[in-house]
Amino acid sequence: MRFSTFWRPWLLLVVAVGNGSAIDQLRVIYKWKQMEYDWPNEETKSIFSNYKQEDNLPLGLEVAGDRIFITVPRWKRGVVSSLNYININDSRTSPPLIPYPSWESHQYSKGLLPEIVSTFRVRADRCYRLWVLDTGLVDILGSPEQQAPPTLLVYDLTNDQLLRKYPIPDEQRTADSLFANIAVEDYSCEDSYAYLGDLGGPGLVVYSWKLAKSWIIKHHYFYPDPQSGVFNVGGVDFHWSDGIFGLALAPTGDGFSTLYFHPLTSTMEFSVSTRILRDFNRIVASETFHQFQVLGSRGSNGQSSVSFLDPDTGILIYALTNLNAIACWQTGTKYSIQQQGRVYMNNVTMVFPNDIKIDRNGTIWVLSDRLPTFMYQQLDPSDYNFRILAGNIREAVQGTICSVGISNRKTPPSTNSKDFGNSNRPNQLPSQNIANLRAQHSPATILGLTIVLRFLSLQA
Repeated sequence: MRFSTFWRPWLLLVVAVGNGSAIDQLRVIYKWKQMEYDWPNEETKSIFSNYKQEDNLPLGLEVAGDRIFITVPRWKRGVVSSLNYININDSRTSPPLIPYPSWESHQYSKGLLPEIVSTFRVRADRCYRLWVLDTGLVDILGSPEQQAPPTLLVYDLTNDQLLRKYPIPDEQRTADSLFANIAVEDYSCEDSYAYLGDLGGPGLVVYSWKLAKSWIIKHHYFYPDPQSGVFNVGGVDFHWSDGIFGLALAPTGDGFSTLYFHPLTSTMEFSVSTRILRDFNRIVASETFHQFQVLGSRGSNGQSSVSFLDPDTGILIYALTNLNAIACWQTGTKYSIQQQGRVYMNNVTMVFPNDIKIDRNGTIWVLSDRLPTFMYQQLDPSDYNFRILAGNIREAVQGTICSVGISNRKTPPSTNSKDFGNSNRPNQLPSQNIANLRAQHSPATILGLTIVLRFLSLQA
């Protein structure tokens, strides 16, 4: 990432998002002033002697089964573990992080690198796998060091064992590469594809599980727009020039998907069929260039970081970085400002939304982390800086243009019979129940009701 920063009073320009807005149905589920780890004992804590609590800032999240995964990139030398989880039924306001898959996987010992070096975002698929995109980059905000090549690691979520480790080939990355986002297409467990966004290249690396190989895709739509490089978040003005960032897959029912994508430094949205991306024999051919589509603009001040598509409703949910907001667009409609709706906006709880996921139950999960303040100023350790918010997607978009027609929409069929997010799966507590409980009850009441809900889910 290549930034510059400057300070001055600044009046935030508000982009005109949508006809009407929701009633802010997202609720804070967890919040932290600073991140802490669930140390098993003092001996373990002594092994991670470089630990500095203030160096640990969460960035990505994923929900799978009864766990919420949280990434902590190695921004500075004091980060303990780059991939962690908390239990989804934890009733504490600020639960400590548990390293995944183990403490040893994040330990530097005898000159050896840890199994996971530094990851930004992860993705769980329907085949009980967790795809981890490891940047291999440490001390990002200090003296950046590329300790390992960017690597794709895939874990079996049924036993937390490493299934595959795939370093991205040298010819598919540059000296400026930073692989910050991942999308996974899992129509078939044996023929899955991962799409790895390189915001620094910029480029898109496509990885085939079946072939155990990858190929690089280049397109000028991946590049940042220099006219969109000015940001203001939480009173901090800065310049960023990040390329392809938002990645969201919409299944089309024929074994392929539409990939919606955008650079972070841009107000434009684009799309392309994965039928094009998967064909490594044709992707470099000139005839595929025009298969990439320009959808439209989010308007002035409409830079967006992450996005995620709910296949059940066809709604694309995305973060509006400058506005401390989450917005929506119903696929199949014209991509215009008038067709985009505001889902949630808050200058305290949603300062810099940095990851979005939608689970199989239709629950939106958002992590906000005040990253620009962390990078360019200093976080207040006495204030709540990091939050996870959640809410049902259908309720969240009520009152917006995105809610029109979703009740009659049919989900495109999947060729994959497995469903990791099925609420009837043993040991999974439906996530919307947790969101509702936390919004309405005290921690003690939540704990009691959680036990009852878990018992009922096991009997189902």
